[in-house]
Amino acid sequence: MKLYNYSTVIIGSGISGLYTALKISENPKIQGDILLVTKSSIGESNSRYAQGGIVAVLPTNTDDSIELHVKDTLRSGAGLTSFEVATEISKSSAEAIDNLIQYGVKFDKDDDNKNFSITLEGAHSARRILHSGGDATGRGIETALVERVKQNKKIKVFENTFATELIKDNENKIRGVVLFNNNEYSIVYSSAIVLATGGLGQIFEYTTNPKIATADGISLALEAGAILQNMEFIQFHPTSISDEKSGHCFLISEAVRGEGAKLRNKKGELFAHKYDERADLASRDIVTRAIFTETNGNPSFNVFLDTTKIDYQKMKKRFPNITKACEEKGLDLTKDYIPITPAAHYSMGGIKAALSGVTSLEGLYTVGETACTGLHGANRLASNSLLECVVGAHKLAEYLGTQDLTIKEIPVGDIIQKYTNNSIKNNIDVPTAKAALKRIMWLKAGICRNEKLMLEALNDIIEMGSRFKSDICSTIEEYELKNMILASKAILISALNRKESRGGHYRSDYPETLPDGEQSYLTQKDIFDYVKLLTA
Repeated sequence: MKLYNYSTVIIGSGISGLYTALKISENPKIQGDILLVTKSSIGESNSRYAQGGIVAVLPTNTDDSIELHVKDTLRSGAGLTSFEVATEISKSSAEAIDNLIQYGVKFDKDDDNKNFSITLEGAHSARRILHSGGDATGRGIETALVERVKQNKKIKVFENTFATELIKDNENKIRGVVLFNNNEYSIVYSSAIVLATGGLGQIFEYTTNPKIATADGISLALEAGAILQNMEFIQFHPTSISDEKSGHCFLISEAVRGEGAKLRNKKGELFAHKYDERADLASRDIVTRAIFTETNGNPSFNVFLDTTKIDYQKMKKRFPNITKACEEKGLDLTKDYIPITPAAHYSMGGIKAALSGVTSLEGLYTVGETACTGLHGANRLASNSLLECVVGAHKLAEYLGTQDLTIKEIPVGDIIQKYTNNSIKNNIDVPTAKAALKRIMWLKAGICRNEKLMLEALNDIIEMGSRFKSDICSTIEEYELKNMILASKAILISALNRKESRGGHYRSDYPETLPDGEQSYLTQKDIFDYVKLLTA
């Protein structure tokens, strides 16, 4: 079993992980090399698929202000957004954009090529969304950051490598991580482990997330004893095109509605105005439930997005990838409506963390969608996520510059023995089990929830988890399934405990919102106690 030492280990190679690595490498107060670990190839992540853009409150935009952006963020967050965090992130947005440009990100400009092209998205009261490559902002940012990381000699990258366990000392401090690559395990000592593994959309049957979004960082932290926050709040994006063959949902950016597209039911009628005064540009939770109501909860694509009033050339220029995807499905956007379905898109909850990335465990940090900093509350405001990735990574690098990151090696004989002498095999049909879990979570813990269905789902997930005879798995896919099961339990228990409807969490048996919104917290012991009580 190989042993390594790195000043900082970053797990995840999306925008938050890449940006964190670069910022740490530039901090003269942080000595030593940095390890960036990704279970696939560098750059493959949720953020790569972000279409709409990134929020920027620019001094040149006289129609916008930090106060207005914070107000919109708080309203979308449904009473659970931190005013302080929202304000700090909004204040940092212009600097974040400048820094991204310095890293080589090219944001789209107006026709005169002088000013940034800014667009409008749902629940925003002003145009403040910058984009890159039309509708490929995530890819544009990530591509630029990947090139920077590859050129940086202080950053070492381990690809196709999975983190299986966080290593703690006798004082419950994180001192390292166990890695799995090509059927071999290794141990990396470090006093700063950063989880930037993205979200958990693959827990649900319909999702816009890539196959790698299997709650790995959240499960790692939970098993190590970290506190999770607001796990019940899942954002279902209202508009996507489902590919039945691949199971992946292609996102139709909210910015398309910002440019004038309208939602229509199977009769061809406009309906969004019946559910909110903002109509098609209401917050995502409201629009998603409006679609759910119009279709009686049946994702049979009886709802459509009408883009026919948007000039075709404008549509093609502003949304080239969306236009191409629709035309490949035989749609003529000048006259055809796009059949759409909601899909799991983003987790507002995650590892409880400060904006600086500090978690409840010393030596463990988190940034991006894996973290719950208080920005998104119960429902994320569109395009705030990429901004949080960048600002959070910057704050984390600054914080680590104030810490003693001296590597403290501890005895790991028991860990080495556990991973090298394991002879128990789980013998689980992983693809079948994953598909079953995704179906269960979509039908029983998706857009509309109730106690009966969620308890059924929890019992199903508990039974599925009981098939694991060993914590040591044979493949990365098997480890993913194990993490998906644990994260599903966390979502279900948090959702069962919140007896109200708020933001991305809607319960038909508790449809009202309580007057005082409270954060929810969860630990591994809470899950153990709940399951023990349920199965007694």
